[in-house]
Amino acid sequence: MNTLSRLRRVLALGATGALMATGLITLAPVAQAAGDGLIINEFYGRGGSANQPYTHKFVELYNPTDAAVNLAGTSLQYRSATGTGNASGVTSLSGTVPAEGYFLIQLPGNAGNGETLPTPDLVGTINPSGTTGTIFLAETTSATSPDNLDLVIDKLGYGGSNSPEGTAAAYPGTNATPGSLTRTGFIDTDDNAADFTFSEQVTPQNSGGDGGDPDPEPEPEPEPVELTIAEIQGTGSATPYAGQEVTTQGVVTAAYPTGGFRGVYLQTPGSGGAAKVPGDASDGIFVFSDWAAENLQIGDCVDVEGQAGEFNGLTQLSQVFVTPVQGCAAVTPTALDTLPATDAEKEVYEGMLVHPQGTYTITNNYALNQYGQIGLAVGEEPLYTATDVVRPGAEAEAYEAENLRRYITLDDGSSWNYLSNRTAQDTPLPYLSAEEPHRTGSHVTFDQPVILDYRFQWNYQPTGQVVGADSPFDPIVSENDREYEVPEVGGNIQIGAFNVLNYFTDLGEDEPGCRFYADREGNPVGTNFCEVRGAWSQAAFEDQQAKIVAAINEMDADVLGLQEIEANSALSYKDLPRDVAMADLVGALNEAAGFTRWAYVPSPRGQVPANEDIIRTGFIYNPSTVQLLGPSQILLDDAFANARYPLAQKFKARQTGNPFVAINNHFKSKGSGEDDGTGQGLANPSREAQSRALTEWVDSTFNDEAVFLMGDFNAYSKETPVQIIEAAGFTNTAKTYEPDSTTYQFSGRLGSLDHVFANDKAMRLVTGAAVWDINGDESIAFQYSRRNYNVVDFHADDPFASSDHDPMLVGLETGPRGKGKGKGGRG
Repeated sequence: MNTLSRLRRVLALGATGALMATGLITLAPVAQAAGDGLIINEFYGRGGSANQPYTHKFVELYNPTDAAVNLAGTSLQYRSATGTGNASGVTSLSGTVPAEGYFLIQLPGNAGNGETLPTPDLVGTINPSGTTGTIFLAETTSATSPDNLDLVIDKLGYGGSNSPEGTAAAYPGTNATPGSLTRTGFIDTDDNAADFTFSEQVTPQNSGGDGGDPDPEPEPEPEPVELTIAEIQGTGSATPYAGQEVTTQGVVTAAYPTGGFRGVYLQTPGSGGAAKVPGDASDGIFVFSDWAAENLQIGDCVDVEGQAGEFNGLTQLSQVFVTPVQGCAAVTPTALDTLPATDAEKEVYEGMLVHPQGTYTITNNYALNQYGQIGLAVGEEPLYTATDVVRPGAEAEAYEAENLRRYITLDDGSSWNYLSNRTAQDTPLPYLSAEEPHRTGSHVTFDQPVILDYRFQWNYQPTGQVVGADSPFDPIVSENDREYEVPEVGGNIQIGAFNVLNYFTDLGEDEPGCRFYADREGNPVGTNFCEVRGAWSQAAFEDQQAKIVAAINEMDADVLGLQEIEANSALSYKDLPRDVAMADLVGALNEAAGFTRWAYVPSPRGQVPANEDIIRTGFIYNPSTVQLLGPSQILLDDAFANARYPLAQKFKARQTGNPFVAINNHFKSKGSGEDDGTGQGLANPSREAQSRALTEWVDSTFNDEAVFLMGDFNAYSKETPVQIIEAAGFTNTAKTYEPDSTTYQFSGRLGSLDHVFANDKAMRLVTGAAVWDINGDESIAFQYSRRNYNVVDFHADDPFASSDHDPMLVGLETGPRGKGKGKGGRG
């Protein structure tokens, strides 16, 4: 056995002082470090089924600390993959987990196949699924939610779990597929998919050290193979030397002593600067090593011996020994004139230092608040939802395929989950500030090189962890393109539509049994699947209200259709009038304006739905510039039983001119219902039926009127519900005046779910239409419901991120040209 192999074996057995005894000071042994508290180490959910090695399911705990852990007062809990609320099964725990030791909890089995487990430390009663669900350790013996971060010690979401740490771990196959989910090297990065792998080798271990798969007698290790980094990488998607000991030399191009990556990138000395093509091999590789991350600097040259392998698609060296050396040629970043489009084109640069050229556009900032990631599209345009641009079907599929070729993630050099990792919550979010909000549609350029790597997706990785908005490792130059001024649309009257993101005057704290999402200090902020859908606390509601009021008063519209405002009369535990939230919002708006600027359209008498949704549509208006002609009307058609019933109101300018009818809509969402296979989201047949019912109502009730259909239609601009409306003689006003406008972002794509349609008579009044881009492009970190989730307070009482939908404005000339609005507006 060679000296390094012998040292590795000694160290693996815990002889931490062996290295110094050899005198080989430059050698840095690295074992995969454990977490700082009790963890779920292995989960076997298929015990007793056909082909399984053991009769019972089990959960194996591990204590990575140097002190025993008493389990009194804790429990193991389980909730189904799609469950909500508290756990469906609870097993109270007792006993002690020894320092750096295991604890085996036996659970029920299925059909009795397999061998018995080693003697369990405790027998539990919860019976988790063998394919999908959430198991978790909790600091309570009562049922709680896996989302309750104050009580959850550790959790494992697997399969289709709706509450994992980070991304759910894959538990492939069925109950007949032998294997368990095992944590890699006791690593706890708060991402189940990264920390757990599926293994056919099921290895239960109890606190006494008895295991089902004892270690065999050690065998002599072969000498490591000396290779270049390119040879280790190979020309395919995975290393041809997986599991083998290798040695190589490289220059450090990136180092991550903090943030959870726990390693460095190396590149072959003197390499880089030249373009590569598919079939070439990369000259860069990741080295998983705490010592290297903490002690090496960019530009250092080292010899490394370690085991080659893949970690979630990234080629790496692990279990390494590092020796600093001198005299290596410097690495040159390779300029990328454009984004390599295919996996094969990217693979040749995996782990290498590259310098993207030209302009990129932010197209996804949703994960910035959680994982510190920004989605980029190469070029000067973001990525658009296919069905907002082209028809569903083959055209949309081809369009989205091209989207994928233009997309890459800018990561932050860490694996932290800023919503669950306490260290991360107390660390400033990367990149983001009010001065540099990193909105979708914003252009960025790279003023530093980055690493092209693969961690769950292809990434541009900064060469060190980006902490806060002014990090030296921030590789991009961005712009602040917030639209501070409301767009001009002309006319003597302006109308608009605005989804106000669950504006509820009733609070979660007053609803019996309502759960909440908490900030980093445990303070309740938003409701968590309650009847009340808005703020949980009065403080959170005041934050929400301040932003909504700022946005609406700045818009200065004459008629504004609102969606997602509370229908107070629909609450099951209170008896309230329907218009409480409407009246409350108008009161707050007028108080902020300093005069009676707004009024609301009352609900029609005797026409309110008996069983309507808890959110509704409503109108507010300026009583000094417009008047109501008759009462409002609600379309009580069965097509809207799973959505919100349309609300119509006839208006007329107080000066003179033509009246018009506004119909406010909020169609069925894309999140539940039938999938018709057309690529338009769930419940598309429902939205098609709603479009038909709506246009038929216009024909029968408002046939000779100028009619505007406004609101959140939950249908993109080229989808069939919109096609039905347009075929009935309506024009999409925003797309007519601003063809590239969008109101919403989802999954890294921009599109319009919100529209104002005008029939021919209404279009004769229109002078302009625009989207005010204050919400859909913003990071969710600026929304009221994410206040104090991070040590940086991103909240401001301004219009930005007041909702997740952008408001729309349409200008109308309802009377003789040139008379204007007479009130200092934008007419």
